[in-house]
Amino acid sequence: MRKMDRIITYQIKAEDAGIRVEQFLRRKLYSRQNLAELKAGNDRTQINGKTCRLNQRLLTGDTLKIHVSENACSERIPATSLPLSILYEDKDILVVDKPAGLPMHPSKDNFYYSLANAVMFHYKDCGGFVFRCTNRLDRDTSGLTVIARHSVSASVLGSMVKSSSSNFVSSSRPYMEREYLAIVCGELSPAAGTVDAPISRREPPANGQPEQDPEKECPLSERSIERCVDFEHGEHAVTHYYVLETKNGYSLVSVLLETGRTHQIRVHMAYLGHPLAGDYLYNPECRRAATQRCIKLPTAQISGFQGTQKAVSIPCISVPADINGLSRQALHACRLKFPHPITGEIMEFTSPLPDDMQRFGFRFSQAHTCPE
Repeated sequence: MRKMDRIITYQIKAEDAGIRVEQFLRRKLYSRQNLAELKAGNDRTQINGKTCRLNQRLLTGDTLKIHVSENACSERIPATSLPLSILYEDKDILVVDKPAGLPMHPSKDNFYYSLANAVMFHYKDCGGFVFRCTNRLDRDTSGLTVIARHSVSASVLGSMVKSSSSNFVSSSRPYMEREYLAIVCGELSPAAGTVDAPISRREPPANGQPEQDPEKECPLSERSIERCVDFEHGEHAVTHYYVLETKNGYSLVSVLLETGRTHQIRVHMAYLGHPLAGDYLYNPECRRAATQRCIKLPTAQISGFQGTQKAVSIPCISVPADINGLSRQALHACRLKFPHPITGEIMEFTSPLPDDMQRFGFRFSQAHTCPE
């Protein structure tokens, strides 16, 4: 039995008349894999109700229908009943406001507690679902993320994220605008600017030797994914920032991502000498104080759990709360703006500053974010 079926309909306009179906779908950002699946299936592509090939040419007024059918399922991601703040949902996308402390995906030491587990539970009665997240957030970063509900929307959204760098100034291709709010240590000068500094994975010390400076050593599991600015081997990374307010030794900063490298904002702010408040990897004060801890997840929340224990242990990291009560990096994905992957309608979502970041006392208004 098919687990996911979606009929996508396009009305052909004059500007698209005369081109082949395949060319039209490429303009819509369909991937090579999407096109290969359409070629392999029967009756997957129709013009005016009749099956057609991808090399058939389109005429003004034609009705093109694409049948997306999937049997796949993320079977290795257990469904877990976790709070899920859904801002928008249709047949193509799911927009979620993720809380801090929740990883995006399961890991070797954490198989049941992630956004993917929560989404699988949300769709557990749909016969099957493949978890495809477009803009990934760090575990302790809160805010907006988009999940594709099928392979075509996943390809289109993924292309928008990749197009952000080349189209940040030019709007020649659809792209996803991603804005964050960060609280950094100190007062940034200049108050607005761009960080263009390549990022790479920080390599462990040679021969497994410990860091020469004990204060730089990080005993946490996340040490394996730590990043750094590396002008010789790093990947292109560009961050635009704008200071909204400075108060009590901290600055509230609006950040727009032009690229999307792992830990990009955290690394770039630390590179400027203004690490994020509460950041256990890139803020030396927090790094020295951070410790491993565990939380307990009742197995009653896990669909089909086969074990005998009443709760499973979820490893996480504890950073002693500072005077403002913050115990994680102060980073929040506050705004997403992008064309809908199927309809092209401009979608924009916002998320207010979370409670723990509000404790710094900044007079934040969504209207006062980074100038476009």
